[in-house]
Amino acid sequence: MNRSIDAFFKKFGDLIVSICYLALAIALIVLARALPKSTVMEIGPDFMPTVVGVICLVLSLLLLVQAITKLRSKDGALKAAGEETGEASDYKRVIESLILALAFVNVLKPVGFIISTLVYLALQIIVLAPNDKRTKKDILLYLIIDVVFTFVVYFLFRYGFKIVLPAGLIKF
Repeated sequence: MNRSIDAFFKKFGDLIVSICYLALAIALIVLARALPKSTVMEIGPDFMPTVVGVICLVLSLLLLVQAITKLRSKDGALKAAGEETGEASDYKRVIESLILALAFVNVLKPVGFIISTLVYLALQIIVLAPNDKRTKKDILLYLIIDVVFTFVVYFLFRYGFKIVLPAGLIKF
């Protein structure tokens, strides 16, 4: 029975996930539009949830198209029928990512956006990086990306959107 469940999820997993995220994205956009409009600024509280919803919507549509294409292809049908694809489930990385995300959410306010994001992104990138892409050179590149991304997002929100992110230990 367990093998049949695995085969089912190998065949229809992307399709199911894309439909769930599609529904989530639509709900997020609809609920964001229901938020009250800001009387102080042009950008209201609905802005970021709408942006995230649209991005999620586009990505879930792309995954849906990819899943349908894979199901229709002969190669996808053979793989789903039980041929070994060589892809192993990596539950350890999923669990590590979940733990990192939960830790990030819990330390964001007391520690602050900059420090918590720098640590979270560095660890998350390393967790998700393929094993052969964890050399000193690669990790240095990841750290550069981490620092640049964190400060670009911070300054974009702080000065572009006029949204104050948690300062925590560092006061700007």
